[in-house]
Amino acid sequence: MSLTTALSRRAIALALLALVAAQAPAPAAAQTYPARPITIVVPFQAGSGTDTVARVLAEHMSKELGQPMVVENKAGANGSISATYVARSAPDGYTIFLSTNTPHASAPTLMKSISYDPIKDFAPITRVGNYTFVLAVHAGVPANSVKELIALAKAEPGKLSFASGNSTGIVSGERLKSLTKTDIFHVPYKSSPGALNDLLGGRVTMMFIDLAPSLAHFEAKSLKALATSRGDRSPLMPQVPTFKEAGVDDMVIESWAALYAPANTPPEIVARLNAEARNVLAEPDVKEVLATAGFDTFTSTPEELGTYTKAQLAVWTQMIKDAGIARSEGTQ
Repeated sequence: MSLTTALSRRAIALALLALVAAQAPAPAAAQTYPARPITIVVPFQAGSGTDTVARVLAEHMSKELGQPMVVENKAGANGSISATYVARSAPDGYTIFLSTNTPHASAPTLMKSISYDPIKDFAPITRVGNYTFVLAVHAGVPANSVKELIALAKAEPGKLSFASGNSTGIVSGERLKSLTKTDIFHVPYKSSPGALNDLLGGRVTMMFIDLAPSLAHFEAKSLKALATSRGDRSPLMPQVPTFKEAGVDDMVIESWAALYAPANTPPEIVARLNAEARNVLAEPDVKEVLATAGFDTFTSTPEELGTYTKAQLAVWTQMIKDAGIARSEGTQ
């Protein structure tokens, strides 16, 4: 047999093997997935904006997947407790993470140490959307605009306080202080509900909060909304100006949510979760429910989320450094 003939036969054999492999059935794990309930881990307490989004997703995705989806809240340490838990979970698609810019883009710089890598330890699934954050003050605060609040803070340095329950609240508050050269005392909480309770009780002066848990309090006039950190006005509160309109530039802060799985989750399972999440988030009733909570829904491919996560890690790292925020010990 000539060398040319042997090489030709080898090429044919390899081509046949490739064809067989392409037509082979998917791995058993992917074929049977999901065979039991799926847990969505949330980095904040029940009642937070992210918890609201997770419960809407769980309700609708469970119908698509044919298995219950259970929401598990693991709050604390700027989301790093929940992120570590998911990163160490089995990569089998039964533990997924509704993360935000807090554990995935901010905690690595806000915390002195974390036990996970926001890029290497996770398999991106899809973006979910963006939150609307508002600067809220207690109804009894003698300020009805950002300008009046800044004047009050400058007249009484260190007397006013701002609460935070996530990285958006921390960075927004410290950035506002830096840009306006004011001294406002920071009071950190494990999650937004606890901070909101103290704001409603008048124990803190203000906080940056997403609309989901706060909209009813604005409508009841127990809180005053002074400005939104969006680039445009919120359709739910069109009377509230943006920070630029209120006289403070560079206060547009993008707060977001996305789904991740542990690293090494089979691509077939990631693809299935991506498809089902995108189907659900495209449903008009789901978009409407989340829109009434001030959440703008949209999705992405896993690859797009991976690229976005890396970019946001750089953005939030720079914002934290620019605001001069000291790294915490992880007690939040």
